[in-house]
Amino acid sequence: MSYPSTRPRTAPAPDPLERGRFSDGAHRYTVYASSADAPDSFQVCADDNRADLVLIVSGLTSQNLHATWGDEWRSRSAEWREWARSAAFQVFHNGSLPNPAKTRYCNG
Repeated sequence: MSYPSTRPRTAPAPDPLERGRFSDGAHRYTVYASSADAPDSFQVCADDNRADLVLIVSGLTSQNLHATWGDEWRSRSAEWREWARSAAFQVFHNGSLPNPAKTRYCNG
């Protein structure tokens, strides 16, 4: 006979390279630095899947920035890509963005 464990489960240690998250309402994006100290690049992954690369930005330390979009994401509109790039930079430098607010508008 086996008994269930009564030990409290501990949460996994946070990833030291994770800088934060943001969302467009349809997907959750996570920003990861390339290293803990003076990273030269960061990558953005979708929906907690590190293999689903949305964007890689390199050249941070050299100021020679280059963005590479993942296969599924490069066909998005220019406006969406600019929004995602801006959000990723903000998260990389400042941490997670708040979730988009559900705004109700009444004209009457």
